[in-house]
Amino acid sequence: MDEFISEDDLRTFEGWLRYQAIDAGVITQEELATWRRIFEEARQRTAANPKVGLMKLQPVPGEYRYAVAVKDGADLRLSLWVKRSRKGEFFILVPRGDREWDVHTCYHLDGTLHMKSHRNKVLTSNRRQPLSGAFRGSEHLGAYFGYGPKSGSICDPMAFSGVVEVAPNVWGPMDGWVAVDLVEPGTEPAMKIPYSRIITRKEFTDLPPWVVITVGMPAG
Repeated sequence: MDEFISEDDLRTFEGWLRYQAIDAGVITQEELATWRRIFEEARQRTAANPKVGLMKLQPVPGEYRYAVAVKDGADLRLSLWVKRSRKGEFFILVPRGDREWDVHTCYHLDGTLHMKSHRNKVLTSNRRQPLSGAFRGSEHLGAYFGYGPKSGSICDPMAFSGVVEVAPNVWGPMDGWVAVDLVEPGTEPAMKIPYSRIITRKEFTDLPPWVVITVGMPAG
């Protein structure tokens, strides 16, 4: 299971079985037929999902946006983006074709941090330091694991204040991660991802606190 599995691999039955950690050589033909039926049903659901396409983001005075995008030939595929609103609040947004999914993270002025999916809070943390005063140290906004970069929307660099570009074969359905932290200027993120190595890290220093985006993959 240490072998890299790509999105293209998941489009084949053999690659999908590897993703499920199933050895076709040690199961019965009846079991294999059942897994093939599940694979075909999953492919049909995927084909039915609407495509994200190019996100049309209009400029908003006083708002900053930072994208994380994967190189896909001549294109950039948007995996997630961080928004610093005019009020000084932070949002991590993940583009999905299914608009009802609407997965995102919010860090509000009063220090409340929560994650939402399908309009429900899936994680509510203890209150962090407020964003209305001097910011000290660092605050971790979350780490995201496992990606399907080719299924992401097209990234227009002109719509963002900055872009972190990720090379192919760093992220996949089982590989790679991206972490977002807020830091006091000149401070490194306190959160460390265990058993991983950093591929790239970028600081966005438009306003304090700085936004630090780190991309990594498993060590070894």
